[in-house]
Amino acid sequence: MTSAEPNTGRSLSRKGDVIQIRASSETKALLNRAATLRGQKLSEFMLDSARRQAEETLLDQRVFFLEPEAHEQFLAILDAPAAPSDEIRQRLTRPAPWER
Repeated sequence: MTSAEPNTGRSLSRKGDVIQIRASSETKALLNRAATLRGQKLSEFMLDSARRQAEETLLDQRVFFLEPEAHEQFLAILDAPAAPSDEIRQRLTRPAPWER
């Protein structure tokens, strides 16, 4: 909230900022088609899609810090994965449904 906005105690979800992009007519048609399938306006679809991609990108870059001892334990776990169970072995060796 800026200092010029009154504090109403409500969450501000006003859509005031503008994002402008240029796209080819083919890309716009593709986006329009997808938005229509989702029952959304083009701008809603694009904003939802961009937001999801942004969140995924940020989550992929998550950083965490460990104490030296915990870090060594973490590396040991990564270097020695658990052995597969009998159930996992059976699932990996049986034919796929489309191969039966």
